[in-house]
Amino acid sequence: FMNIEPVRIENITIENFKNVEKGYLDLENRRKNYQASVVGIYGQNGSGKTALIDALHLLKYALCGLAVPDKYADYIKLEREYATLKFQFKAKPGETVYDIWYQFSIKKSSDTLHLEDELENGSSKDKVQIFNEVLSFGCTSEGYKVRKSVLIDTRTQEVFTPKLKYKELLGEEGQDITELLVTKRLTQEQSRSFIFCKGMIDRYRKNCQKLSYINVIESLYTFGRMGLFIIDTENAGLISMNVLPLAIQYRDEKIVTVGNFMLSLNGATPIQEEKVELVRKVIGNMNIVLEQIVPGLTIDIVDLGPSVSKEGRTERLIQMMSLKNGRAIPFCYESEGIKKIVSILQLLIMVYNDAFVTVAIDELDSGIFEYLLGELLRIISEKGKGQLIFTSHNLRPLETIDKGFVAFTTTNPENRYIRMTNVKENNNLRDFYYRDIVLGEQSELLYNATNNFEIALAFREAGEAFGA
Repeated sequence: FMNIEPVRIENITIENFKNVEKGYLDLENRRKNYQASVVGIYGQNGSGKTALIDALHLLKYALCGLAVPDKYADYIKLEREYATLKFQFKAKPGETVYDIWYQFSIKKSSDTLHLEDELENGSSKDKVQIFNEVLSFGCTSEGYKVRKSVLIDTRTQEVFTPKLKYKELLGEEGQDITELLVTKRLTQEQSRSFIFCKGMIDRYRKNCQKLSYINVIESLYTFGRMGLFIIDTENAGLISMNVLPLAIQYRDEKIVTVGNFMLSLNGATPIQEEKVELVRKVIGNMNIVLEQIVPGLTIDIVDLGPSVSKEGRTERLIQMMSLKNGRAIPFCYESEGIKKIVSILQLLIMVYNDAFVTVAIDELDSGIFEYLLGELLRIISEKGKGQLIFTSHNLRPLETIDKGFVAFTTTNPENRYIRMTNVKENNNLRDFYYRDIVLGEQSELLYNATNNFEIALAFREAGEAFGA
């Protein structure tokens, strides 16, 4: 695993997903050549910021071959049969540079496996079905460029096309059409990707002799499992309920460890005995940065002893602690902002140091002091190596990071994401954004104007309705 090569998302296209009819966002900074790829997305409420994070979450489910949660069935735009997500990547396994395109659609599908039970109970539950997957690539090696071609296209009644790629990917096993068609249908019923399901990954590895094909598939599959991390607003909800979600990617000389720990802040958390040392290493790594951004603060865990799980597995009970000026107090007494920083800090460390890592965070600014937020983003954008995509309502970062790192949502559902045009080097982007809200100088409106008099009147009318 230590030879993992970088995969980076170049751009995203969203169609009929949540409140986005059409949106395209280039994630690279075309103004200057930075090693890091940092994109901050700004805009008013309900304008498509979170839709982008949700689209990336769907991508992770697809690339990992995991079942997409049922809630995404309601993310398809009203009066549309399906939503489509398209992603372009750049990967470099070895000396060859690959441009990779992956797209898929989702639609609502009744849970036929439990349909009889639902009919008896008088209710039905929509599931998500991934379909119309297409994987294409082109590559450049030693100055020789191979143009874009389709590797796998599932938009057919057959297993997939083109037929030549089908044979080269699956070899002799490609003749077992019935079993493959069953797998294709089953993955749709299970809300999984057909291209990246475990059964198909095993078939490619066993039968495909074409190195470029394997490189394309393995790059995305590994990226989904080990390089792509999504932090959505559910994390903030867990923190408010005194649960600390700790997402990690930790490397040593032999292996890369990826996972999520849910640490109780109200008391002890049982974790597998062999993972206690891993948690200690991760916390020790985080403390190097934490005590610089929150002076005087480090964190630690206290081992409260062994326990046995219901499955008979030996575990250890641990509790999170804060250390301030040598004094230990339970971590639950820290502010929401400190908890938020700690929950994402390991991922920010990885973004800074590792070109393979992509982290997407919804409402990054929530609970974090705005000056500190701006400085962290400045450091990562100027010196980092990985990819960070975030949404925010706080405009402080607009004054600290390069203008090419910033995108805005619009009021137009058919063109949701834009970069500011006509911005000069000496312009303050925060002031420029406010001016555009008033004057509307961009090609798309960035803000649906409100009327202060009408808002005040509405407040008064609402109060009168309650007899106030």
